[in-house]
Amino acid sequence: MKYLVAGLGNIGNEYAHTRHNIGFDILDALAGASNISFKERRYGFIAEYKYRARTYWLLKPSTFMNLSGHAVRYWLKKLKLPVENLLVVVDDMALPFGTLRLRARGGDAGHNGLSHIQTILGTTAYARLRFGIGNDFYPGQQVDYVLSGWTEEQEKELPERIRMAGEIIKSFGVIGLERTMTMYNNK
Repeated sequence: MKYLVAGLGNIGNEYAHTRHNIGFDILDALAGASNISFKERRYGFIAEYKYRARTYWLLKPSTFMNLSGHAVRYWLKKLKLPVENLLVVVDDMALPFGTLRLRARGGDAGHNGLSHIQTILGTTAYARLRFGIGNDFYPGQQVDYVLSGWTEEQEKELPERIRMAGEIIKSFGVIGLERTMTMYNNK
């Protein structure tokens, strides 16, 4: 079995390790724990991760967040994968920091990366792993908030939450979406 796991974020040092780039950070941690590295390819950086007879193609789009759909569509077609084998990892302001929610489908909740993927794929029926970043900002400060770094307290908790996100990604391929949602969504 093969899967495409797209971690959303923005390329460039100015965006590294910001809240909006948690998708990149989760995939970096998963790859780093297995001593695999990303290679620059069309529309992004890709790594082949193998776990329990499954192959996970880890994708960090280089199209910037708001155009992520181009990279996702290209790699789904190139790898000849159905949309059911896609998992998108994304930040979510509606969830408290560190909360992880796996969903089989859904709207974009105002997230431009998800919105573009839905537009390009023509469906909302693809799995997404939402990582809560909280919403501790004043009105009109949303952009500054998502493009800023973590608090000192969040930095301490981040490695464990990122590790748990990696476990969810692996479980998605091994036991399937529904069972993984049952196992992890209430933790």
